[in-house]
Amino acid sequence: MDKALFKLSYGMYVVSSFSEEKINGQIADAVFQVTAEPPKVAAAINKENLTHEMIENSGIFSVSVLEKQTPLDLVRVFGFSSGRNKNKFEKFDYKVMENGVPILLQNSLAYLVLKISEKLDAGTHTIFVGDVIESNILKEGESMTYDYYRKIKEGATPKPAPTFQSP
Repeated sequence: MDKALFKLSYGMYVVSSFSEEKINGQIADAVFQVTAEPPKVAAAINKENLTHEMIENSGIFSVSVLEKQTPLDLVRVFGFSSGRNKNKFEKFDYKVMENGVPILLQNSLAYLVLKISEKLDAGTHTIFVGDVIESNILKEGESMTYDYYRKIKEGATPKPAPTFQSP
């Protein structure tokens, strides 16, 4: 794949949702604001991921904006392990909102809670467009970018990620 795609700017986020019996979240870099009025945000989620299944079923998801200083251990847990056999949140500071969706508090600058308004089938991924129903700044700081994660933190990309490239 063309290395020029690495020049596109991405942030690093934890996108989360829930089912009746559990919560889950995953690292996502394809999250972006779609409109300002009304505020809408989109997230591209791999169809094979548990988070995708939970978003489909609940109709709600959250986006936690990771700070630049986020440790690789947190990225590894949310980006390289499956919530099907473990609670990814158990070692981190988080909060379950009134509507059931979890938000990651640890190493997060802000969060958004979104209710799905549209879905777009994008092959391996679904692009979920959500109306912002709640948001808050948790602390001031600089957001982690995908470029920073790859270059400075020397982070890898899991195969289900939209930005994955085989070596």
